[in-house]
Amino acid sequence: MKHHYPVSLAILCLIISGCAVEEDVGATASLAMEGEVHLSDVRQLTSGGENAEAYWAFDGSQLIYQARKPGAECDQIYVLDPESGDTRMVSTGKGRTTCSYFYPSGNEILYSSTHHHNAACPPNPDFSMGYVWPVYETYDVFASNLDGSGLRQLTTEEGYDAEATFSPAGDRIVFTSARDGDLELYSMAPDGSDVIRLTDRPGYDGGAFYSPDGSKIIWRAHYPGEGPELEDYRRLLSQGLLRPGELEIYIMDADGSNQRQLTQLGGANFAPYWHPSGEKIVFSSNHHDPDGRDFEIYMINVDGSGLTRITYSEGFDGFPVFSPDGQHLVFGSNRNNGGTSDTNVFIGEWIENP
Repeated sequence: MKHHYPVSLAILCLIISGCAVEEDVGATASLAMEGEVHLSDVRQLTSGGENAEAYWAFDGSQLIYQARKPGAECDQIYVLDPESGDTRMVSTGKGRTTCSYFYPSGNEILYSSTHHHNAACPPNPDFSMGYVWPVYETYDVFASNLDGSGLRQLTTEEGYDAEATFSPAGDRIVFTSARDGDLELYSMAPDGSDVIRLTDRPGYDGGAFYSPDGSKIIWRAHYPGEGPELEDYRRLLSQGLLRPGELEIYIMDADGSNQRQLTQLGGANFAPYWHPSGEKIVFSSNHHDPDGRDFEIYMINVDGSGLTRITYSEGFDGFPVFSPDGQHLVFGSNRNNGGTSDTNVFIGEWIENP
């Protein structure tokens, strides 16, 4: 699911055409901001449009991300070489795509798409009801070879199926689905079989990731209270919409047991991702901004202690993802966009103990 927030970004629903080489942007000087002591040699990997949600191959050799380039109507999926900047589109170029991820083997990829229902982009949400995310019922999870060939559909149930990521063990995929009438987390085998429901509270569960050893899952959630709040959530969901103003981070065992809330910060806390140690996570949050418009990256221990702010760039910083060896952090940001609303993918060297 795209994570659009009303900052200076039109954030995340991205990409368009074929193979390209990104411009050599920010290659001569680090784009780290004052106070970003955990980052050095920050450089920009994409240029122009809305580019975000970049995830590493399990061997750390490539990134997969989604983007909507200037002139494009909606997002497609790309694979990027972080060293050379070489980029190629690996989705169909039709419909809207989201939430891409590598198979642990590195030879196949996951993403969600609407192209099999309609080659055109689905309509944007109606913001007359406030700030909302679209939850397109035409999304299904697909898998393909790394070059986009061999496309096959993994989910066929009616309703939203997206936000799929792989366990490092290679045996399960976790994803969000509305198949049972609510937005819950499920896991399935790599071929789409053996679907198991993991969550069951009324509200939104999504953006889940397995821990480095595959034993745990982190995710973002909002559980509206009984009464008008829950009624509003269900009314919007029936229209394919979600109000994302309040989200917290949760953690559980990979089988759905031992669920507990990790953050209690208020505001929107989302895009959690594991540190390679499995002992802490990074995530994006606006809890520090009374207006809710500035999103920064934070780190926290899995016991809820040690909250640390990582980024200090005006606007949006989010979708932080550690390289498998922990030496680099990739993230999306509004920095260095020349005053436009562009969101781009950045990479920096990670300094564990500045």
